[in-house]
Amino acid sequence: MKMVECGGARVAYRVDGDGPGLVLVHGTGGNAETNWGHLVPDLARHWRVVRPDYSGSGETRDDGGPLGVSRLAAEVVAAAEAADAAPFDLVGFSLGAAVAMTIADEYPHLVRRVVLLGAFIDGADPRQRMQFGLWRDLIASDRAAMARLVLLTGFSPAFLSRLGHDGIAEAISGIVSSNDWEGMARQVELDLTIDVRAAARRIEAPVLVIGCTHDHMVPPDEARAVAAQIPGARYAEMPTGHLAAIEQPDAFTALLRDFLLDGGSD
Repeated sequence: MKMVECGGARVAYRVDGDGPGLVLVHGTGGNAETNWGHLVPDLARHWRVVRPDYSGSGETRDDGGPLGVSRLAAEVVAAAEAADAAPFDLVGFSLGAAVAMTIADEYPHLVRRVVLLGAFIDGADPRQRMQFGLWRDLIASDRAAMARLVLLTGFSPAFLSRLGHDGIAEAISGIVSSNDWEGMARQVELDLTIDVRAAARRIEAPVLVIGCTHDHMVPPDEARAVAAQIPGARYAEMPTGHLAAIEQPDAFTALLRDFLLDGGSD
């Protein structure tokens, strides 16, 4: 674990491997380890992999105030530069995809290629607002119910069923005991107000947007809408729920390698 100061935050990040930089940006309620840790042995064979915890997650500490997407983007960039990984390829998941779009817009000289998984472009959709509002309420009132909701909407039905009763119970217990609930609540407030539509339209780097067929958190139509906003973006779809990198890690890393190393089979 390494630390870098950025805008009053003490940002935690991990670095693995050697080679060109690859920065992985986690989603709401996740962190560098829970979202990406299982992928590192594969990815570190090709890249210098940097995994920051932005504010509200992991070991990063800040003033506890409201979050903004440009602030989170600056924290991620600070970690990448401290790790001597710039310029870099950039992967963002869910809220991390919005952060990644902001980085590609505000720091274009640092970004080679971008992959966005489970991306949404703003929090204005009525269904999204209901979902994020429910998350906020459950975080405050019933965290075990919130953990159950994360599993129900985060994984495809088939994958969740394969976990079995014991696996599901263990997953719920792990989420309840290990999650940074106060930090997640701050990130949910950002989800409700975020709008990266203008940033998306200004991205110049090559972009691959990956939607998830069985995604109930960010339905694939939203991922397609993100791709439509980004000039020249490509779109691919995985037959998974929102947590595609956990459901099908090998398929996900294969998409990354194809696009980032081979240029998407141009």
